[in-house]
Amino acid sequence: MTPLNILHIFRSPVGGLFRHVIDLAREQAARGHRVGLIADSRTGGDNADAAFKAIIPSLALGLTRIPMSRHVGQRDVRAVAHVTHRAAAIKADILHGHGAKGGAYARLAFGQSRAVRAYTPHGGSLLIGHHTLAGKFYLASERLLMRHADLFLFESEFSAEAFRRKIGVPGGLIRVARNGVSRREFASVVARPDATDLVFLGELRHIKGIDVLIDAIAQLRREGRAVSATLVGSGPDRDALRAQVVSLGLSDLIRFKPAMPGREALSLGRVMVVPSRAESLPYVVLEAAAGSVPLIATAVGGIGEIFGPQAAALLPPGDAGALAGAIARKLDDRVAAAESASRLRERVAATFSIETMVDGVLAAYHSALEVLHQSGRR
Repeated sequence: MTPLNILHIFRSPVGGLFRHVIDLAREQAARGHRVGLIADSRTGGDNADAAFKAIIPSLALGLTRIPMSRHVGQRDVRAVAHVTHRAAAIKADILHGHGAKGGAYARLAFGQSRAVRAYTPHGGSLLIGHHTLAGKFYLASERLLMRHADLFLFESEFSAEAFRRKIGVPGGLIRVARNGVSRREFASVVARPDATDLVFLGELRHIKGIDVLIDAIAQLRREGRAVSATLVGSGPDRDALRAQVVSLGLSDLIRFKPAMPGREALSLGRVMVVPSRAESLPYVVLEAAAGSVPLIATAVGGIGEIFGPQAAALLPPGDAGALAGAIARKLDDRVAAAESASRLRERVAATFSIETMVDGVLAAYHSALEVLHQSGRR
């Protein structure tokens, strides 16, 4: 493929979305494309700063960080103007927006008719419903913006179907390019000597279901089992979760740790728990599977696509009793847990690689560019 000028736009440099963009940008640059990034300047902390510092040498089109608001506001006007200016300056072939805000900025940039406007939701608006005024507003906004995209790239079949169901059938090209992990991540994670029974890794907010995990640990204690856990991450519900731990008398069993690299976090527990109420295609599941860490997860989003033949073992979200039972079974039969982890590792190795992900994204760009050529926009 002829080298492309690719600009990735996203808001908060945290979590799976950030990892996806960094992986994608690095691999695209390694294949000879010129890549640039635009991200929020107020979020991410030290982990984001370190990740940006590491990738900047690969970014021929540079990195800019500007204030971006989580909700609709005046900063959006300035952000769209910035994206427009950057896209024109670099003669962008691809404007790839990630998440609801990044997707909006990529699609609203004006005067960029020659560029493919690509959008990957990464959950975002797909994880909200019509039952609140905010949900109705954001989903209606997605419907309005839908006509401004040339390419819709989804990281799972679940996300593609959720978009059709909640928002509508896009007029542009639709492609699925599943998230992937690198070969080096398939080295087995070794639990540290002070590892707890369980580990959770992710943003500390309601949608992740950490409160359900805490309730499950409380139930196990009432049944005479002291199950320990490490909760790794930060987020808006951190204080509420700490208060829940204290109120249930679990401070001796549950510890909190700040956000850290995935493999380091996984070594802090012997079983990974993903108790989410909603997900897209979470990297934490892929990372744990690649590292042969036993997993307990809920049947939400694209997690079933990762588990494949083992999807029947997934749990209903929000059910502390079911989660407590699954934890007890996993801890009681370590041999079966290790065998299940080995099978899942083999499936992830065969199906969810970074190389396959990048191949899919670049092929989608190429198809969208062909459509633009045929329409006379290039």
